[in-house]
Amino acid sequence: MFNISAPAISRHLSILKEAGLVRDYRKSKFIFYELKASVLEETLLWITNLKERDDEES
Repeated sequence: MFNISAPAISRHLSILKEAGLVRDYRKSKFIFYELKASVLEETLLWITNLKERDDEES
């Protein structure tokens, strides 16, 4: 499925969780991850503001 090992995927998901970008929940023996859309929206707004300031300075 992926050209990356399961432990590597797990580590990357762990990093995203620590950063507050995803949340996880367990169902039986599985762990599901979902993106925190509000965090993504905040990040996109921040990037947009940076770009607008950069455009104004140019």
